[in-house]
Amino acid sequence: MAALVLNEEQQMLKDAAKRFLSESAPVSQLRALRDSRDETGFSRELWQSMVEMGFVGTLIPEALGGAQFGYVGMGQVSEQAGRNLSASPLISTAIGGVAALLLAGSSEQQQALLPQVAEGSLLLALAVDEAPRHAPNRVATRLQVADGGYLLNGRKTFVVDGHVADKLIVSARSAGAEADQAGISLLLVDRTAPGVSVERTIMADSRNAAIVSFDGVKVAASDLLGAAGQAWSALELTLDVVNAQLAGELLGMSLEVFERTVAYLQERKQFGVALSTFQALQHRCAHLFSELELVKSAVLKAQMALDAGDAEAAQWVSLAKAKACEVAELATNEAVQMHGGMGMTDEFDIGLFMKRARSVQALFGDYRYHANRFAALRGY
Repeated sequence: MAALVLNEEQQMLKDAAKRFLSESAPVSQLRALRDSRDETGFSRELWQSMVEMGFVGTLIPEALGGAQFGYVGMGQVSEQAGRNLSASPLISTAIGGVAALLLAGSSEQQQALLPQVAEGSLLLALAVDEAPRHAPNRVATRLQVADGGYLLNGRKTFVVDGHVADKLIVSARSAGAEADQAGISLLLVDRTAPGVSVERTIMADSRNAAIVSFDGVKVAASDLLGAAGQAWSALELTLDVVNAQLAGELLGMSLEVFERTVAYLQERKQFGVALSTFQALQHRCAHLFSELELVKSAVLKAQMALDAGDAEAAQWVSLAKAKACEVAELATNEAVQMHGGMGMTDEFDIGLFMKRARSVQALFGDYRYHANRFAALRGY
């Protein structure tokens, strides 16, 4: 079993991401985007800077303009994005979109699109959920053969960055019943294509998602990712890639609020004594510290398993996402309580971390979803 530590190059990437995001995309930038109700939801200039830093191409092969630095490498960027609440299309485009193209796309599709992602000229978004809770196999959106191509009809929700994506990667049913894994297809759809309507929604964390409807949208056969009706395995692995990175982002948020809370307890005095000297608070901090160490190991193991093509990678990913969800909830709740009534005021950043954590927890499967999935994969 490989040691759960970063190699020298991965540590260098982590340090570079830490420096860049803390300087160029701190929490204050999210506040500004929120207060201005920015329609894009992120800074285009920041995204181009992330392209120049190589973060956007971390998963893209070198031959197609990327760095091909692997899932552990991308995990270091995700963790630092969590620490700073950095708003960008990292999850939608550089992780989810790229993974779908790499896992389901043809070499022609990869060669046409991935260099555009790597240079920052193409934004992608995964459109896979239709219900209030994540259920990727419950697909009612229909894909029907018509005139040498296909017609697409249906509706998708929680499409992160769907309001600005140039292309949507859509799951649709070619055959089978609504909850069947067999019969699901993946396809590329231009956001501005006739019949596509997009409603921007502002989430609790001030980030943007979209409700996307498809009404008789014409899709060429060349826009299918893989064979019609046979995309489930690629979709499932794509979601594993995304969830391993979301777990990394949750880890970053949890570490940041923990460190901020400890610093506050050391500064804040009650009855002339620092709060950090109260034994009850020390016990709570010690418990949270031990939980964070578990999350670090679980997240790194999941990302390493994906890099290695481990047959049990799905189990490790669901374990990591479930544990990261659980600990992020604990960390943000403890942070609010230990900051007292001020914890949820807008003067402090803790409330912003809590809101982002709750959104990421729910995105592509919450604690219950992944705990159930882990149990099923383990044969329970």
